[in-house]
Amino acid sequence: MVYSRWRRKLPAWLNLRPVELPGRGARFGEPLQTDMQALARQLAGEHRLASQQPYALLGHSMGALLAFELAHELQALGCPAPVALFASGTAAPTRREDYDRGWAEPKSDKELIDNLRNLQGTPEEVLANDELMSLTLPVLRADFLLCGRYCYRQRPALRCPVHVLGGETDKASEEQLLAWRQEGCGDFSLEVFPGGHFFIHEHEERVLGVLQASLEPHRLSA
Repeated sequence: MVYSRWRRKLPAWLNLRPVELPGRGARFGEPLQTDMQALARQLAGEHRLASQQPYALLGHSMGALLAFELAHELQALGCPAPVALFASGTAAPTRREDYDRGWAEPKSDKELIDNLRNLQGTPEEVLANDELMSLTLPVLRADFLLCGRYCYRQRPALRCPVHVLGGETDKASEEQLLAWRQEGCGDFSLEVFPGGHFFIHEHEERVLGVLQASLEPHRLSA
């Protein structure tokens, strides 16, 4: 839903297709996934036909890892490579030893809420809403397990450029962001924005400008 509003701000030639994950929104009744590879494989099967047209993949935070794994799963199915992978707000797959430490086992509600508070992207009135948190925390718990249990697998580099976006005060260091370079065999770029983990929302216009400028040469549907 967050990405859906971008449609109003992007040019008509760029066809935005937000990916809804199991256990959320219209897929609320489906079981939540805690295995990144299995989730990527499931999404690859669902989006295999769409990937026959030129496309790019973008993910923020956990979504960046998922987009990376999805690109590999689509490639394994014989689909064309994306014209670009945009990895936003997280360390590269090979630099996660300390990044996801402690998240391989389920956390308590308090630990999850404390982490949300530290990320500074959730209003206190939302964190204090027990009914809303009862719906949100199971999804958040599964998301942290997806990252905490993630295991990098050595494979040939993706046949596409990799564009990385990061926040100046976010957890991912410059070294961890630059390490994304080895995951693609095309061009590489790193764009750093003011702010922390939620720079993608705080600087939405600039983020969309980076995306559009990178994809303009392709005039693709993504």
